Amino acid sequence: MAKGIREQLIGAWKLVSYEEKPVDGSPSFYPMTEQPMGIIMYTPDGYISAQLSQPNRKPFASGDWFKGTADEYKQEASTYIAYTGEFHVDEEAGKLTHSMFISLFPNWIGQTQPRVVKIDGDDLSLSTESPIESGGKKVNSHLRWKRAKTN
Repeated sequence: MAKGIREQLIGAWKLVSYEEKPVDGSPSFYPMTEQPMGIIMYTPDGYISAQLSQPNRKPFASGDWFKGTADEYKQEASTYIAYTGEFHVDEEAGKLTHSMFISLFPNWIGQTQPRVVKIDGDDLSLSTESPIESGGKKVNSHLRWKRAKTN
C-alpha cells in the first residue's frame, strides 16, 4: 500500500534550493543565495521545525548574542528564517499546512499557511499556495529539499 503524504514527510530534510518567483513576471530571486542552508523536520506527533539560512553569515564582533550592533541584528534577521509549530495533512485533498507557534518573523506567529507539497522518493518540493510579500514584491516561494541522511 502506498504511503500517505504525512507518513512520507516524517523525518529531516536538507534544503537544496529556495527561489522566489514574482507574479509580475520579473526575474526570480534567491533570498538565501543560490546555495542556501536549511533543515526542515516533521515529527511523528505532528510538529514541524524549519530553519533556513544564507551561508557564511558574519559572527558578532562582541561574541555576545545580546550585545550585537544594530547592523549585526539587521544582518542576523535578514539572512535567517526560523519557525516551529504544528503541521496538518488532509490526505484526501492532498493539502499540507504549517501552523506557526514560534517564528523569528513575528507576523507569522499564530498563522496557518497552506503549502503545495510534492514528494518523489527522497525529494520534497514545497511551495506557497498563493502569493506572499517578499523583497517588496508579490511572489510564489518554491523550496526543494532532499531527505537528510545521517552518517
